[in-house]
Amino acid sequence: MTTAATQRSELARRSTDGIEVSLFWSQPSNRITIELIDNRIRERLEFEVANDKALDAFRHPYTNAPAQALHLAETKTAVRR
Repeated sequence: MTTAATQRSELARRSTDGIEVSLFWSQPSNRITIELIDNRIRERLEFEVANDKALDAFRHPYTNAPAQALHLAETKTAVRR
């Protein structure tokens, strides 16, 4: 049995200063997602982007992430301090 996760292809990945950014494409749905992992605060964020904005979102994930998701991550970071 094939799951959606196995039908997802990683198109690009980069890592800088404890932050990993990955660009994925899902064949069944033709959806593009960005996965952002901040190992410094142990947070993971994944969000969908328009296909024509994929490279821009990969290069600038914080600019393209949904505002409510970023606010939640900022709140969790502040609580941990």
